[in-house]
Amino acid sequence: MKMLRFRSPSLRSLDQEILCTIRLLDDSEISCSIQRDTRGQFLLDHVCNHYNLLEKDYFGIRYVDPEKQRHWLEPNKPVVRQMKSQQPYTMCFRVKFYPHEPMKIKEELTRYLLYLQLKRDIYHGRLLCPFAEAAYLGACIIQAELGDYDPEEHPSDYIRDFKLFPKQSLKLERKIMEIHKNELRGQCAALAELNMLQRAHSLETYGVDPHPCKDFTGSTAFLGFTATGFVVFQGNKRIHLLKWADVSKLKFEGKTFYVIGIQKEKKLVLTFHTSTPAACKHLWKCGVENQAFYKCAKSSQIKTVSSSNIFFKGSRFRYSGRVAKEVIEASSKIQREPPEVRRAQFGQSRSFNSLSHKNLIMNMEPLVPALPSTNEYEETAMDSGRRILERERENVSGALVSVCLLSLFSSPCASMLPTPVDDSQGGVDLLFSSPVQSPVRLLRELHADPDIQAQLEAERERDRAYERTRLAARSRMSGVLTSSLRLLSSNDRVNACVLSVARFVAVVMGVLLVTVPTLLLLLESDIDVSFLHEIRQTPEFEQFHYEYYCPLRRWILCKISMAMENLWSD
Repeated sequence: MKMLRFRSPSLRSLDQEILCTIRLLDDSEISCSIQRDTRGQFLLDHVCNHYNLLEKDYFGIRYVDPEKQRHWLEPNKPVVRQMKSQQPYTMCFRVKFYPHEPMKIKEELTRYLLYLQLKRDIYHGRLLCPFAEAAYLGACIIQAELGDYDPEEHPSDYIRDFKLFPKQSLKLERKIMEIHKNELRGQCAALAELNMLQRAHSLETYGVDPHPCKDFTGSTAFLGFTATGFVVFQGNKRIHLLKWADVSKLKFEGKTFYVIGIQKEKKLVLTFHTSTPAACKHLWKCGVENQAFYKCAKSSQIKTVSSSNIFFKGSRFRYSGRVAKEVIEASSKIQREPPEVRRAQFGQSRSFNSLSHKNLIMNMEPLVPALPSTNEYEETAMDSGRRILERERENVSGALVSVCLLSLFSSPCASMLPTPVDDSQGGVDLLFSSPVQSPVRLLRELHADPDIQAQLEAERERDRAYERTRLAARSRMSGVLTSSLRLLSSNDRVNACVLSVARFVAVVMGVLLVTVPTLLLLLESDIDVSFLHEIRQTPEFEQFHYEYYCPLRRWILCKISMAMENLWSD
């Protein structure tokens, strides 16, 4: 008996190390090796240990899949299961949750990393700001990078060595130099960075990671999540701001994203359409995480969120980590010597002009999709060759069987018919060679008699008449059978339709037998179970209860009361 073997990963494949490269906020890189079961939290802890960072809840690791869709690395899942790109893996360390009040950040190191993130946001055009604000932010960056203005060291066009904004005009550069020379003199790098954080966090686009989509009219819009709430931008103008306290539910279906909330004591449902289902799911996850981080008072209050409605299962997700209030409380309790902040030198800064735009785009390119290895190709070729050989063997064996069968039926010794005998050599007489008269001669003599010939002719006529009658009866029977078969086939079709209708009715009745008691249990009972309580709190259920069920119940009760009154009056 053949034993079944289940394929399981070998110890060598489990112990195989995978190289991961993580790009930091100053464009430097660190690398580490992980196992196949290493979780995402390990990589985040590795980067934080590299920085000696304690306030690490604001940060995360981001990666891009082969379809150019960005994702945040989930800390509780293995890295290999999340990555879809070819090894070695490349990721980026970024700010995930922007602090609502940067002044409450305890350590200078954390403020410096936030400063680097905001500098990137300004350079890529994510942090939109008017001319005066842009000039002040640019001057803070110059003061932090170069220090005080020195006419002997800095030429008249020293700002040109920095690329601060996507569109940097000569007028803006002159304004930046003016503020740098006159207003920021004497500020150290840490103070200039802090001033930059204070001014940046008051802007509308502070902390906004824009998600492109289209609204219900087909117009392009950009969605974002901030510490205040959910925001919608069209162009450079903010058209919606829904605070987290007013957002009741975020959900998605395919490429459609829904924001359900309350505004001015009225229910509000905003609908947006993304380019792909993956982009819509990423948008939904970002919204769920930001809502949990900024809205909840404790991480124990965070619940698993589902994107589905009441009866259909969808994606489920739960934010894992501390919330903003807990992070601020933990920061206030830090008791240690401030760690050393190793700032990037002037020539290593992203703002420096030596970093060309081409290199910047190369750093943002998505990862290459995984291709099969040469071993996989060889195994595929061997499998295909093995299948071809098996087919050829089957064809050869089939041909041999057919040849054997033909030889069996064509062999004279295997035939069931007698071997023919030539009549010229005596014919049938040789079979009956005896002193008795030959049957052939006897038949010839009988056929020569006229009476016998007449009898034989009459018998032949009767045989032909019987054959005609039999053929006519057979044709009539075949007609009857054909008509009955047609009737039976039509009956089969009718029976199939009846059976399908019966099945449909049975399924509908089964669904009603399950859903109607469940709805009555939800709508009429006072059972306070956590599962039923969560369903009753959903906006869809409340809408169904007040807009459909209550009017239907009132109508049924009215009809019943009218029927009872008519019955008593009669």
